[in-house]
Formats: sequence, C-alpha cells, structure tokens
Amino acid sequence: MTEHAALAADVGGTFTDLVGWDGSKVTTGKVPSTTDDQSVGVVTGATGLGLDADRFLHGTTVATNALLEHRGAPTALVTSPGFADVVEIGRQDRPSLYDSFADRPQALVERSHRFEAETAVDLDDAIGAAEAVAISLLYGYEKPELEQALAKAIVERWPHMAVSLSSEVVAEFREFERTSTTLLNAYLAPETGSYLRRLVARADESGLPPEIDVMRSSGGLMPIADAASLPAAILLSGPAAGVVAAAAVGSVLGRDRLVSFDMGGTSTDVCRIEGGRPEVLYERPVAGYPCRMPSVAIHTVGAGGGSVAWIDGGGSLRVGPRSSGAMPGPASYGHGATEPAVTDANVALGRINPNGKLAGSLPIRSDLAATALETIGERLGLSIHETASGIVTVIEEVMAGAIRTVSIEQGADPREGYLVAFGGAGGLHATALARRLEMAGVIVPPYAGVFSALGLLLSPPRADAARSVRVEDGAGLDREVAGVVESAEDRLAAGNSQPDRTRAYVDVRYLGQSHETTVPYELGEGWSALVERFHVMHRERNGFARPDDPVEVVTVRAESVGRPMVDWSDLPEVSATGPVDLPERSVMTTEGEMTARVVNRAGLSAGDEVVGPAVVEENEATTYLGPGERATVHPSGAMEVEW
Repeated sequence: MTEHAALAADVGGTFTDLVGWDGSKVTTGKVPSTTDDQSVGVVTGATGLGLDADRFLHGTTVATNALLEHRGAPTALVTSPGFADVVEIGRQDRPSLYDSFADRPQALVERSHRFEAETAVDLDDAIGAAEAVAISLLYGYEKPELEQALAKAIVERWPHMAVSLSSEVVAEFREFERTSTTLLNAYLAPETGSYLRRLVARADESGLPPEIDVMRSSGGLMPIADAASLPAAILLSGPAAGVVAAAAVGSVLGRDRLVSFDMGGTSTDVCRIEGGRPEVLYERPVAGYPCRMPSVAIHTVGAGGGSVAWIDGGGSLRVGPRSSGAMPGPASYGHGATEPAVTDANVALGRINPNGKLAGSLPIRSDLAATALETIGERLGLSIHETASGIVTVIEEVMAGAIRTVSIEQGADPREGYLVAFGGAGGLHATALARRLEMAGVIVPPYAGVFSALGLLLSPPRADAARSVRVEDGAGLDREVAGVVESAEDRLAAGNSQPDRTRAYVDVRYLGQSHETTVPYELGEGWSALVERFHVMHRERNGFARPDDPVEVVTVRAESVGRPMVDWSDLPEVSATGPVDLPERSVMTTEGEMTARVVNRAGLSAGDEVVGPAVVEENEATTYLGPGERATVHPSGAMEVEW
C-alpha cells in the first residue's frame, strides 16, 4: 500500500479535474478552469478536497495556451553565420499541399532579433532588448561548449535573460528542427516559469505541498523547476496522463490493444496503445512549429462538450472547432450562451439528465438548451430533436476521423482494439464511435470524468535523453547506448527519483534514407539482432523492407522511469455505495424515442450488467448505452461494453 498522500490536478479547457489519494481511498472533484490564471482554479479545487497531502502532481496546458495565443516572451536567436533564416526556410514544404491559402505559422522570432555569432565578441547589443534567448549553433549537438560559452557571456551582460541551449534542449542533428525546438523552449520559458512560480506560492499559502511534480509530454513526471526551464517538454502535459491511465486499466483487464479516447469540454485526444505501451513520437508539430521532444502520440481535434454548432455558407450544419469554453459554456449551463453546443444536444436527447447538476453543483437548464437548438433548427428546417441528433452525428464523425488517424492511417487495424473512453463527455459517444469503426468493444474506466488526474498518480517520474551518433557497422554501438542510458538515469536521479527501469532505443535507417525508424535495443544484443528488428519494423510501418541494403544508426535514445506514486493494484476494488436504479427517462436513440434505464454507477458491484438503452451516471461523467449494448462491471470498477 502506498505510504504517502497525494493531490493531482489536471487542467482542461473547460474544467480542472482533481483526485486525492490518502493511501487507501480516492477522492475526486471538478471545478471550472480559470483561464486567466490556471493556478487559481487548481488551488481552489485542491483545497476543496480537504486532504492533508505531502505530494502535489500537476498536468497543465499553460505552455500550449501561450503558444497557441502567441503570448510568449520577446525572443532573440543566436545561431551560426548563414543560418539566421533557417527558422523561416524550414524544409521548404507546404503545410497543406493542395490548399494555396494554408501558410506556415509566423516565425517566433523576428528577423531583426536573429543574430549570427559563434564567440562572445560577436554578440550584438540589441540582444539585450529580448527577454529570452535561444542559442542554436550548427554543430551545437556535437560541441556544446561553444553554446555554453555564449550563454555565459549573455547572462553576464544581461542577468535577467532566460537562455535556452540547443545542446541541452535537444542534442540531435537536423538544424531546423533543433533550432525550432530550442526557440519554442526559449519563447515559452518566461510565461511558463511565471505561472509555475505563482502556483507554488498559492499552494504554499493555502497549506498545499509546494514541492510539485509536473506531467511531461512523454508520459512521466518531472520536478517543477525542470518544467519551468524546459517548457517544450510539457506541451502535451495534460492529455499525456490520461494515456498512461488508459494503458494501466487495459493491463488490468488483459487488453493490450487500445485507443484512448479523452473527450472533455474543448477538445478530444486520442492515442494508440499496443502491448501496454503508448505510441511515442520523437518529433511532432505543435501549432505548426516542429518540436523535437518525446511525446505520447496523441492526436487532438477540436471536438468537445462545449463545441459550438453553426451553419456554414453553403447551409450545412457544422460543429466546432470553436468552443464555448468554461465561460459562458454551453447554453444549458445558464451563463448567457445562446449558441448550441454538443452538451446541449445531449441534454435535449435525454442522455444528460435535463434536471440534473453537472459535477454535482451546476444545475442543467434544459429550457435554454432547447432554445439554442431551436435557433439552428429553424434555419435548417429541423425539429429540436433532429437538430440535436444532427449535431451528435457531425461531432462523432470528427472524432471517428481522429481515431482513424492514429490507427488505420498508421497501419493498425482498429477492429482488434478496445476504445478506452474517459473525460466528462467520453462515455456519451464511445459506443457509437467504436461501432462505427467496428472495434472490439469499449472500456469505461472508474473515475472516468477525472481520469487524466488519476493518471498523474499512476505516472512514474521520468527522464529522457538522446544523442545523435553515426554507426554503420555496429562498432561502438553499445558504448553510445550505455552513455545515453547513463545520462537518462543521472537526470532522473537529479530529480530525487531512483531508476526502476531504463529502456534504450535507436533511430535506424537504410543508408541514404531521409527518415528513421525508432527501434528498441538492449545492451549486448548486437548489431545483427538490431538490424533484423529494424527490417521487421520498417516492413510493418512502410509496407516494405530492403534486407540486403546497408543500414545506419543516427540517434540513440533512452527513457528512465522510477516508481509511480500509485499502482493500479493499490486502488480499492469496486463496492456498491448507494442505490443502483434512478428514475427512468425518455431518450432519443438511433431507433427513435425509447424509455431508458438510468443507473447510479456508484451503486454497481462487480459482475453487474447494464443493458441499453440505458444511461449510467456518476458525479463527473455520464455513459450512454444504445439499444442492445451491454456493460459488465469488472472488479476494478471498469465497465466493459460489448454488443
């Protein structure tokens, strides 16, 4: 059993989810997110749990929001002569091949703030006008001492400056991606650091643990001081925890092929999980900017409970990506919104209790939902129920497309996997999506409405390391791998965590190829075993292999993780704590209006079965079962849905 009590807070676009753990019992909460300063909602919600904790874990969107809203610091770039424009030249590709109106995002640093220098004497006085500096020399990944000397000179002249070095942020080849990632880090560091310092101060004033760990994009926790200096590593901080939790519940149920499906108020995040391990990417665009940092391979679409329905210029019904957010929220929240959102559609269809209270405190206004739907329906010539059904159909197709992106488009067959549905709205749409994609079934985990916050408790401390190398015949491979493994373990130990498991990976390609395949590798396996594994993985991903062609290793990677705060086995098994059945109500199904059984999830015991049409309600989430769909309760509290 876990010895320490902990608080976990995950900030979403609409709600902030809270989970408390006292060593034997889970406590949950949900409060509106405070978009002006996330720390206000986090601390308010955490203190409301009333738990005397000694650890505080946090998932945040502050770095992502600062990037999306271009609220980063005025930044300067110092780079090698001739490379000041690399951030604009990029790879000379187009963001959308057939869309002439699609442009790359504006560079994060103006041309007048890009400086070419390789020694301290070359530094321009104009650098001092910036708040942050990114240093990315052409061969900085091989010769970090050159960047370190420049950083020392800059800090001596301008002590206020936040400095990011490419050799520390991402010590890998490819100057455009390395420079872009370093710029992202420098641009976001002042804003992210300021927020995290406010959070620490508010937590301390409120009697909460000021020592806070932050979720990193790669699926583990890092000390708050490291997060403040390396914000590029937490750009997917919030959704990553939900993926970790989805993998954990799948393991308990013996399901190792999953797609996590996290539908909140603003967006939906999906990620493929195979063999109990989420897919990890080592480079991805964030808001159009290449970020070469490890992250779980989450695909996000603007589809949530707050996604607003509208009519386009051609007279067609559209939904999202614009969201009503935490304020005013959907029309049914009663905060002044007049446009219908997905939540309003679910209220009108009877899937959300029209007389209930959201998160146990916010009264649902079904009359306002109906009025908002009517404004759209009149223009389309549809009734309120037809409009609501249309909104649900449109948003579900958007989300089905996201699932196809992480499965079919990557060569994985979704029909062999289970959809793990969580978030406040995930259970309302999960079975329709899974059936549309012919998936094997749906898993709705316990604590579904705050599952990403629970995932923070289940996430281990983690450190990542990488180094570009060049190995063509196996000579020196183990030496390079051992060095990167040691670096990852040292970074983890520096955060006061002991390594429990360290895994190594190498980026391999056919000689002359311009892209790599990341292949697992264990010290001592040898070159032949690595090459054979590469051929197999290359065939799986690309449809072909060239076993007679020479290969090369260009980057070595390692991930070192400690023990998580909580193992799933520590969590209490399900036990009924109230009545099972609530008053029945009418719901609109694909077969027309029907009377549905309404079930209190807290009243269910292991082995109980619920057959649709039915609605399963809990404090922070709702699950809808269509006609003939059958949910069975596992001892862990998860519901497994089949049809």
